[in-house]
Amino acid sequence: MVGLLKKKLADGEVLLGTIVSLPAPEVAELLSLAGFDWLFVDMEHGALDLVNLQHIVQTASPVTPCLIRIPSNEEIWIKKSLDTGAAGIIIPHIKSAEDVKAAVNLSKYPPTGSRSAGIARAHGYGIKFQEYVDHADEDTVLVFQIENIEAVNNIESIVKVPGIDALLIGPFDLSGSMGKLGKIDDADVRQAIATVRETAIKAGLPLGIFAPTADIAKPFIADGFQLVVAGTDTLLLAESAKKTLAVLRG
Repeated sequence: MVGLLKKKLADGEVLLGTIVSLPAPEVAELLSLAGFDWLFVDMEHGALDLVNLQHIVQTASPVTPCLIRIPSNEEIWIKKSLDTGAAGIIIPHIKSAEDVKAAVNLSKYPPTGSRSAGIARAHGYGIKFQEYVDHADEDTVLVFQIENIEAVNNIESIVKVPGIDALLIGPFDLSGSMGKLGKIDDADVRQAIATVRETAIKAGLPLGIFAPTADIAKPFIADGFQLVVAGTDTLLLAESAKKTLAVLRG
């Protein structure tokens, strides 16, 4: 399952996901059964601790691969998240090529990088240790979030760093970094997104984006975005509840 997600990205498939922010494996299981191609497990903004994280990955990953958004670009979060056996990680708030290089180094085992080799779920609790470490560098998906205008300004150097499997635009934080928080349809914000898109396409890198609704996501799919994040568990729950009440109340 881990290697399969990376292959699908490389093959140009459109992969539909949603954010898991609630600390309940049942929520991830339900979204997996609903048919999402992957799950964006959010440790940055979601109310998830490491125990919740592993339980979610254990529940969903036999059917649906999980990418964990770590809270920050630090060794502790990278190694602990990958040790759960997730398909990969999403690194937030990338601003420079140096940020990317640091994360790639911490995500790869020696001699390629400096990832610490512990014994955890990813290694079959030791039973599949050698099998995992022999293939982890190749199979693990590393996604870097472009969500600051500084990253947009540095995008030409960012895409040249080896080890990037996809870029994922965070339009809300990007708009905030431009002094236009939430105005994702603003002309300047759209131009920043277009700049990242064009640069990623030229570099041959898969591109993703967060969209709060399916209607907002569809034009991005038509525009060549592959790794699409459509809403969140809480938004999907709230929207379904509202629609149900609207029908019942006429």
